[in-house]
Amino acid sequence: MTCFYHPERPAVGVCKHCGRGLCGDCAALVDDTLACRNRHEQAVHGLNLANERNVLQSARFRASYQRNAIFYGLVGLLFVAFGLSQYRFLGLEGIFFMMIGVFLLYAGIANYLEGRKYR
Repeated sequence: MTCFYHPERPAVGVCKHCGRGLCGDCAALVDDTLACRNRHEQAVHGLNLANERNVLQSARFRASYQRNAIFYGLVGLLFVAFGLSQYRFLGLEGIFFMMIGVFLLYAGIANYLEGRKYR
């Protein structure tokens, strides 16, 4: 790969904003990433800030999914246990409570698996 602005020079990296190859003279280091000198430095700095915010937001999403998974799992277990214990007294209603519990357990597992995406 060669420098976009100096085709006779080899590129040392790629601009994060435009994706063009840059030589040592054209490359500017912005927050540990490369940008076109005097062209895209501000844009790359903005991209880096947005990326940092996304990482923090991802951690918050993961925590929310984990809380939901724990809550749904515990409430689901309570519904299943209640349905089992009351089946002989309530009959069909006991089965209904167990079905609600199974659905809540499913929701808990789904939230847990979704939260694993945000590592």
